[in-house]
Amino acid sequence: MNSAIKQMLERYQCRSMQEHEQALREILQEIALVGLWRGKFFEHAAFYGGTALRIFYGLDRFSEDLDFTLLAPNSNWSWNPFGEVIKNELASFGFEVSFVEKEKKAQTAVKSAFLKTPTVQELLKIGVHSDLLKGVHPDTIIRIKVEIDTDPPLGYAYEQKFLIQPVPVSIRCVSEECLFACKMHAALFRAWKGRVKGRDWYDMVWFIRKKIPLNLNLFSQLSGQEAVLNRAGFLKIAKERIDQLDVASSIEDVIHYIRDQEAIKRTWSKEFFHHLLNEIQVF
Repeated sequence: MNSAIKQMLERYQCRSMQEHEQALREILQEIALVGLWRGKFFEHAAFYGGTALRIFYGLDRFSEDLDFTLLAPNSNWSWNPFGEVIKNELASFGFEVSFVEKEKKAQTAVKSAFLKTPTVQELLKIGVHSDLLKGVHPDTIIRIKVEIDTDPPLGYAYEQKFLIQPVPVSIRCVSEECLFACKMHAALFRAWKGRVKGRDWYDMVWFIRKKIPLNLNLFSQLSGQEAVLNRAGFLKIAKERIDQLDVASSIEDVIHYIRDQEAIKRTWSKEFFHHLLNEIQVF
């Protein structure tokens, strides 16, 4: 096993097959970021979303996808040739992956691709004992969705963050305050195949607990408001959305990505989220 990969694995204390797979997924994500850095991707784009929060800001839940935004709109942007730099970087650490850009029937501003690799093959490479893999179907594939917004809002602020493992590199990220506005918008407005994406609500709670202020200007822009909301206007929208929230569905979505599942099951309620609204700082 590559020594850098061994050091990365030491951060985890995996207690189940699921946690081994999540650790592998994060290692693949971080190596992919290095590949994108080598390909000068971050001269044109920034990292955001749940995985950015996990890697660079300390979010205490696992995240599946890699989400990016261009710095300026470009409808002609394509994942080529960045898929090759990701594949080459992962290959240099011993991982065999494919990178396939998704062809969409309808044109949207979000360009998607998938990084794929056989689960059992790669878990064996990071030292997972074959006995633990007996319940894993040999054809199981790890899929990491990679997406970029080619028509970003104009209100993002950016900052440089530093990835230390497996190689020290600098990564341009959307700022923490802007990420909060994005997550708040996602929690209150995202329709996700008829289900609640509890991960958005979990992240919202995390931001509030950290006392990160909410950028109402960006939130208003993302939610299509004609004018910038004041605190009272924002709270009215948030309270209405909480009243409609399917709490059980939100819990079911997020518990697979966190360790302290009992705390979520016993605490989350509409009353809990209404209480948290009083703690939100805005600017």
